[in-house]
Amino acid sequence: MTLSTHPAASLSAALGGLIDYAGLFPPARLEMAPAVAEYAQARAGAHAWMLGRFIVPASRLGELRDALAAEQPPLPLSVIVDAPSDARAWFGAVRQILARLEALRAEPRFTIEALEVPLPRLTGERETYDGTIGQFAMLAETHGLRGLPIFVELPTGGERADLLAGAMAALGRHRLHAKLRCGGITADAFPSVDAVAAFVTAAAEAGVAFKATAGLHHPIRHVDAATGFPMHGFLNLLAAAAFVDRGDGATLRAVLAEKSASAFALDGDGLRVGDLLAGPDALREMRGARFFGYGSCSFAEPIADLTALHILPASE
Repeated sequence: MTLSTHPAASLSAALGGLIDYAGLFPPARLEMAPAVAEYAQARAGAHAWMLGRFIVPASRLGELRDALAAEQPPLPLSVIVDAPSDARAWFGAVRQILARLEALRAEPRFTIEALEVPLPRLTGERETYDGTIGQFAMLAETHGLRGLPIFVELPTGGERADLLAGAMAALGRHRLHAKLRCGGITADAFPSVDAVAAFVTAAAEAGVAFKATAGLHHPIRHVDAATGFPMHGFLNLLAAAAFVDRGDGATLRAVLAEKSASAFALDGDGLRVGDLLAGPDALREMRGARFFGYGSCSFAEPIADLTALHILPASE
């Protein structure tokens, strides 16, 4: 019997349900049927305890429904509210999407368990995200969706300090969560260590939990050999959420910037990065209150990496 089948307390606390499956999105960009099949395979595997929801755009829910067999267990979904990015068209499109999602709550082939909401860009220098966040919360309430975890993503540029703190405060007031984008297909899509540290800090100070997406292909921060892009590590991010209230900002930035796998340990004592330690209870609390997990276009790749680091035991 392996620990990957029955994970130890620290592994379960830190990694349980960590990875939402995003096989429909780049760089994997699978067609619907292969993505559904890959998720089903992960769901039946030894590491299913690490698997979260299947991520799908609202605009592809009909396609997803057609790809699902009636006899299989309902698919747990995190649905992206993929409204146009133009602010003038955004609210009308969101209203239509939420009305459709409300109607689909009774669909037997899948279960909508969470929403992910990219906000439109601001149209003026003096605007903030507070009004948009409040209006979305009202729309979600109108359509009976406020009971779902809702992750709100600020557009690129929303990490500006004057906007970030206000947006986090608004999310906290409306009991919404945040979403952090950690990469993309161009170098400028990857936020700096300082920007990620500012996001994690602002979320913690506002009492807002977050999930992450994109660019978190491997556990430890590194430079991608093919692109030359500096890639954030999902263990770095998890540790940052665990240690955000330890020391000063320099400590948090050091955790996010750490590139040495030997600096990380996840064992019976908990998660350790250098001299910092978070035990199983602290990790469990952090996952529920600060960092829900991240979206990955591959489930097998992070499992293989964690096994290579001896964080997960090799399958027998």
